Amino acid sequence: KTYIGALVLAIGLVIIFTLRRRFKFSWKRVIGLGLFASFNKGISGGGYGPLVTGGQILAGMDSKPAVGITSLAEGLTCAVGLILYIIIKGSINWGLAIPIAMGAFISTMPSAWIVSKISTNWLKLFIGIATIILGSATLIKVYF
Repeated sequence: KTYIGALVLAIGLVIIFTLRRRFKFSWKRVIGLGLFASFNKGISGGGYGPLVTGGQILAGMDSKPAVGITSLAEGLTCAVGLILYIIIKGSINWGLAIPIAMGAFISTMPSAWIVSKISTNWLKLFIGIATIILGSATLIKVYF
């Protein structure tokens, strides 16, 4: 958890300190990011969304498509993780999984609407701040 918290915090800080900078898009960086984020998701279960969204921005992707791509990628990654977990362990707590999935599903429409209405620069700033908060909260939870 310390590792994920520090990594997410660092990405948020880099986004904030490079708000006005435009990175050149690189497929190599995006593929590396996908491998790195999926590995982290597999070992820790967390940090995927902020890592992938922030990483895409730092790899040259605009913030709006980065949010949408992250949602799709995280859904697919979680589905594969769920299937593998069930194959290996046999079952999950469906009583907990179903309400969490329903809440996530319900939040998608207002989230997509907000992302479509906010300017790219404000969204990038918001992503940076939210990423810093998530990384900091993770570290605080670990140490306090």
